[in-house]
Amino acid sequence: MHQLRRRIEAIWRLDAGRIVTALVRWTGDFQRAEDAAQDALIAALEHWPTRGVPEHPTAWLLRTARNRAIDHLRREHRGDALIGDYGREIARSHIARSTPQFNDDARHDALALLFIACHPVLSADTRCALALRTIGGFNNAALARAFLVPEATIAQRIVRGKRKLAEANIRFEKPSVAECRERLGSVREVIYLIFTEGHVASQRDDWMRPDLCHVARRMARVLAQAAADDAETQALLALIELHGARLAARMDEHGHPVLLKDQDRRKWDRGGIRRGLAALARANTLALAQDSGPDAVPGPFRLEAAIAACHATAPTFADTDWRQIAAHYATLFATTGSLAARIHEAQAAAQFDDPARVLAALDDAVNAQKLDSYVPLHAVRGDLLERCGKRAAAATAFRLAAEHSGNGAEQRLLLARARRVGAGPDSHNGSLPG
Repeated sequence: MHQLRRRIEAIWRLDAGRIVTALVRWTGDFQRAEDAAQDALIAALEHWPTRGVPEHPTAWLLRTARNRAIDHLRREHRGDALIGDYGREIARSHIARSTPQFNDDARHDALALLFIACHPVLSADTRCALALRTIGGFNNAALARAFLVPEATIAQRIVRGKRKLAEANIRFEKPSVAECRERLGSVREVIYLIFTEGHVASQRDDWMRPDLCHVARRMARVLAQAAADDAETQALLALIELHGARLAARMDEHGHPVLLKDQDRRKWDRGGIRRGLAALARANTLALAQDSGPDAVPGPFRLEAAIAACHATAPTFADTDWRQIAAHYATLFATTGSLAARIHEAQAAAQFDDPARVLAALDDAVNAQKLDSYVPLHAVRGDLLERCGKRAAAATAFRLAAEHSGNGAEQRLLLARARRVGAGPDSHNGSLPG
């Protein structure tokens, strides 16, 4: 039963965004589309354990969601006209096929849905949360971890966002060029958060969610084509391509995490690295032409892509340009105030600087109590404490990181590190997740 539930959840994670997109295109209503999709998931959890998984599970979910939406509309005395519209829709689309073929039109529909979710009537945080839930299939717990806020706060954002869209009568239609430009930053952030959730799953036993990584990469490619003259959009594509090129080396054959220092770089996708470097070069060329002068500060995605490029082009862990990486993170912290950037700056600086000095500077810059549940802070502090020879404190830091992690594979990695550090002298193995 547990294995079947995991299979159902895996199918749902893969296709939830496309199912909701199809329903929104028909109903024009976020809430109704998501409610119908959730009804279909509940129906699958009820019926598939006794009746078996259908031959075409995605088609079953989509058909069930469609029927639930029709039921809701009929109860509101709106069904006849929309049912007629839907009949015309399925006559010209792939939705009614036994095995749905979500083609380029469906992919662009999903991109259009992202732009709608990033409508200016919503706050910036609500835009990202709503789009991630609708397109990425994130639950409220995963969103809470992504935004470092309580789960109840995320739930309220989702409810308020859907209500605002309904009150503003926002329909499923392609935004104008000007509207797309206005919402481009929010869409970039959403795509990146989808990728980062796939890169290290916030709530799952598995280390990664490659399905989300691949979805984000496809969306980034489509967005980069649509905004070919935007430097930060090209930089986002570069960042995702460069990180995505290392996915195959980040797990061993048993699904256990492989840290950056221990990765077999022969498994890195050289084609993906070339695509990422090419996208970064386009971003730099565009930025040079558009920036006001030579002292203009790069955007955050250009900085993060430059960091990823340092890793992707280094022949070995030891040969990595850690000073350049630390400098990029310092600039990112100075321009955005991101505490995550400050933490990663310390992580990079530890590779070439005195760990005690790095730890002291980090503790001065970051209030550990306010970020008590932030896993990377405890993991990096554990690494620095170990380098300083404070093994008991290091073990405590790794245990704290494990306690707050929602990822089973990450928890096991951190607890193993805590046991190893607490066991006595032993060679340092690095804590960079890769």
